[in-house]
Amino acid sequence: MEIASRFANRVEPPGQQSRPLRQGLSRPSGRRRWVGAAGAVIVVLLVWLTWSIGGALTAPGSGSTSARLAEWARSNGLGWAVTGTGQIHHRPKPLVVGRTRAGGILRVSAAPVPGHRPGPAHRMPRNRPGPARPTSSHRAVPAAVPPQAHPSSPGAVWQPLVSVHGKPAILAEFVRPDAQHANAPVGVAWLDQKLVRLVLHPGYNVPGGSGWSQPSQVPASERDSLLATFNSGFKMVDSNGGYWQDGRTAVQLRRGAASMVLYKDGHLDVVRWNAGTPGPEVAAVRQNLDLMVDNGAITAEVTNGTTRTWGNTVGNATFVWRTALGVRRDGSLVFVAGSSLSAYTLANVVRDAGAVRAMELDINQSWTNFITYTHPGHGVAVPNMLTMDEHPNPYRYLQPSARDFVAVLSR
Repeated sequence: MEIASRFANRVEPPGQQSRPLRQGLSRPSGRRRWVGAAGAVIVVLLVWLTWSIGGALTAPGSGSTSARLAEWARSNGLGWAVTGTGQIHHRPKPLVVGRTRAGGILRVSAAPVPGHRPGPAHRMPRNRPGPARPTSSHRAVPAAVPPQAHPSSPGAVWQPLVSVHGKPAILAEFVRPDAQHANAPVGVAWLDQKLVRLVLHPGYNVPGGSGWSQPSQVPASERDSLLATFNSGFKMVDSNGGYWQDGRTAVQLRRGAASMVLYKDGHLDVVRWNAGTPGPEVAAVRQNLDLMVDNGAITAEVTNGTTRTWGNTVGNATFVWRTALGVRRDGSLVFVAGSSLSAYTLANVVRDAGAVRAMELDINQSWTNFITYTHPGHGVAVPNMLTMDEHPNPYRYLQPSARDFVAVLSR
């Protein structure tokens, strides 16, 4: 009480005035308000990032963490970061005669299909007999793909992957794409459309949405007839094309785009899209970029295009995982997949495999694959990768898939 009274009775010296109380003690300054607002924005951003990235990492499917993060980044306008900072590490394994390939699908030393030796058999002199004519139930096995580099790969002969009704429905061949990448063999699959039928399945992210006529995975009811699956094209925002299925448009079809056209009778064609609305016989149209091969020749788009023309690659590399699909003159299909392919070498391989029209599908190791299936029991489909170094989970299409894909079923 004495101290309080002393301060209460204190008298200021002459000429001095009491200092007013600082107003800042009673209310925050403008700077503090800005700091508080910025902090709130950061908190909201962190909450959104946690929710968004968490949703991407916990979504159904078999994608790796890196693939899911890359997919999330591209979906949120950060594709430039994935392209600029990612790296692909190619560690191709040398071909060894007799070595079992991934999943035990086939061996390099396995006996080739009778009557078809390696080499450019389709360029044989006219006075030599050509391939046997196909019967009404299946097509003749094609000539081997000509060597792309010398010496040719030990796997450069057609080898059986899948048979239907005792006839070869899917064959595989392995070729070296060029002399520079001789230890990175490219897998080429041949499909007889008289023995197989193809179905496009939408992914839950690409094209996304709900209510599609097909599920985002191979349904259990079709596991016994499932022969193979392969990847489709780019994300729709990058494909420079559209997606149409069973009368429903996810993205508008583009005139002139390279297009997979799947028909209700189960066959598939690769065309340059010049139509408007698909006809009643069409089940689905999936577009991706421009044709790589047309009328049996590599197109000017491949010759004059840039890396960006044929897709932004991880690390901006030129030779990366790429896939392509082509249709041959007899109506059979060829699918190409390899780890060290440029746009030109990809086009060169698919053309030399006999494609008269071909298109690039997806690229980069997280999204490229060709998978065949064995059936040890009813309703059981065991996946086997085509090449020894394919990266994605082989069960990716037996559970909900983020991206659309094509299923190959027996007729």
